[in-house]
Amino acid sequence: MIINNRSRIFKSTKFYSGLVGALVAILIIAFYWVAGGTSAKAYKTSWIGNTFGGGEKWVQNQVLDMYVAPDGTVYTNSPWDESGREAGVYKDGDAIARAEDIHGWERSGGIAVTADKKYMYVAMRQGHVDGKNNDYPPPKTTWFCVRRFDLSGKPAPFTNGKGWDKSMLIVSEKNEVSGLAVSDSELYVAIRDENLVRVYDTQTLKEVRSFAAKSPTKIAVDQRKTLWIMQHPKSANSNILRYTKQGDLLPQVINNVPKANAIAVDNQNRLLIADNGQNQQILIYNIKNQPVKVGTFGVTGGVYAGKPGEIGDLKFYGITGVGADASGNIYVNSSGFNQGESTQRVKTGTDIRKFSPSGVMQWRVVGLPFVDNADADPKFDGVHVYTIHDHYVMDYSKSAGKQWNYQGYTLNPFKYPQDIRLRVAHGSVFFRRIQGKPFIYYTDMFGGFLHAYRFNSATDGEVAIPSAMFQGTPTNQDEKVKPDSWPPNQPQIGDWIWQDKNGNGAFDKGEFDASKRDYPYKGGWWVDSKGDVWKTLRIPEGIRHFPLQGLDAKGNPIYTYSSMKKFATPEIIKDIRRIQYFPDTDTMYLSGFTEKYPAAYDDGKAFGSEIIRYDNWSKGNRKERWRIGVPYDTKANPEVLTASMDIAGDYVFFVTVKQAEVYVYNKTTGTFVTKFKPGPEVANESGWIDIPYGIRAFRRANGEYLVFVEEDAKAKVIMYQLPKKIQPMKAS
Repeated sequence: MIINNRSRIFKSTKFYSGLVGALVAILIIAFYWVAGGTSAKAYKTSWIGNTFGGGEKWVQNQVLDMYVAPDGTVYTNSPWDESGREAGVYKDGDAIARAEDIHGWERSGGIAVTADKKYMYVAMRQGHVDGKNNDYPPPKTTWFCVRRFDLSGKPAPFTNGKGWDKSMLIVSEKNEVSGLAVSDSELYVAIRDENLVRVYDTQTLKEVRSFAAKSPTKIAVDQRKTLWIMQHPKSANSNILRYTKQGDLLPQVINNVPKANAIAVDNQNRLLIADNGQNQQILIYNIKNQPVKVGTFGVTGGVYAGKPGEIGDLKFYGITGVGADASGNIYVNSSGFNQGESTQRVKTGTDIRKFSPSGVMQWRVVGLPFVDNADADPKFDGVHVYTIHDHYVMDYSKSAGKQWNYQGYTLNPFKYPQDIRLRVAHGSVFFRRIQGKPFIYYTDMFGGFLHAYRFNSATDGEVAIPSAMFQGTPTNQDEKVKPDSWPPNQPQIGDWIWQDKNGNGAFDKGEFDASKRDYPYKGGWWVDSKGDVWKTLRIPEGIRHFPLQGLDAKGNPIYTYSSMKKFATPEIIKDIRRIQYFPDTDTMYLSGFTEKYPAAYDDGKAFGSEIIRYDNWSKGNRKERWRIGVPYDTKANPEVLTASMDIAGDYVFFVTVKQAEVYVYNKTTGTFVTKFKPGPEVANESGWIDIPYGIRAFRRANGEYLVFVEEDAKAKVIMYQLPKKIQPMKAS
């Protein structure tokens, strides 16, 4: 047995006094870290899923409104962006600015934005902050605001403005701003849930009038200075109505676009309407007299036309913004599909495209993954890489950040409306080949479930088809599941496994295998190379093994409780957290908290304090080959915690939460090899690791390693490329 605690960051003087040799080793390695760390030549940093690498440039997450100025400047708004680009500004394929200071301190963005020649107007919300009185709302109060910025993104205060910098216009204390538009010197503000449009002077931001409108959302102003106001799509009739500037309802109405989601007026005074239904395209209306549809823009069916899910220049998916500039160029944003309202929406991606009047794409910027990680299809040597929603094709001969090509969007809400990714979008994937067939297994960020997806390229192209699901016992074991709980038809008590027996991707009656209540607090999930599922529960008999029982006639993996095996947690582990088993070598890796190194507090997502390797696991061997103490110091500033691990080739990789540093150990000996962190290609920065499987490692046929790491701050996945033989860390 090899015990290796050299990477541990411990506080106990008793521990140090008892292990002088280990302390010496720690100091030596610490010297290497401080002295120089891993050589720049030892690894390369790259990224997947965002046009820009970071620093001051990144494409924000989940744009829900977009305004295009006559000169082609694009203004956007999002309810939330992890690094504070809720309101972004883009032009000529570049991220040129963002609205400052709209994130944190109970501030967030919104679902409406507009601009004029001088200012940018952003819908936002400001909540109460303890200890902040004059410039913040009182307790239990939220200001739903329009905040004014100059066109460079700096706040533009005004007389009687609210907030600490006097740039906030409080529109309501009950309901969010749902639409914005400017005409001449007037700002129009829609408040959907108050059936009201307020009108303000753009210079003073004093209210000049208001008028009633049923469920108003997006607003567009035509060349005759009349308003086209879209009703909320969930209204009884999703109409687009025409009003005078004074608020008088005019007879013109468009009532044949049930999923209208965005509107704009182009340079020919035509109304552009985003149809976010199954057509997934822009509808073009002549509005000179009675509105008449005169054309469409984009492929009918969007991303699901032709080969379903395959990305194409004119194939849209989840349209949330449309606009046009003075030259007739058209701009479209796709942000995927989600359910929920405002800040409770499932946060998806951003895909802004500019087209010439003839329909040729001019530029595109994207920010796709969020609280998400990538995994490689083992059949194609790392060329095909998948995240929760997206498929990328890689070309490793290209420079950092240019290697990925967005190939497929794997979610289809029209064919599979019960896909759990429409409700829970954060987590990570395990990509597996089972009997030669591709599968994605997906767990959420808290490890509450494991969901399997199959592929059938002949019927569904790039789309991942909901296939099987494991759901653990609820935390409150004494409470039965309510009949109307999601997913439908689930058992009332205990654990269950769902299998899509009829192949329609829905949770139908007769498709559940129920079990008795089990321990509700999960530690981790794992899908091995044979397709067996492993689960850990934080109890002495805490390892569950679900051997794959084959594939059914529809191609779904089969798992049953009758075939489930239970294993005792090795005695050394007092609180098991992660598990990885490799059937080819019968090797088991477990992580958790031990008696010597217990948890400082109860964190359900925590990784543990040690990794332990066991050989000949299936033969009953429970004697550890080696133990690795991982960084764990809850009193450091910032605290040092390990987030997740993965094993590939000759190495064990794990990553820490707040610094996103990757540690590498020799898989055979358990000895420390090196560590590295984000390089200059991504501005030497990363967000926190916020999911339990925030690192994935893959060894290519040439021996080189790919290491994928979640980067939740700036909508991407960091990718490291390492040589065949990773060099031990040396002092510089």
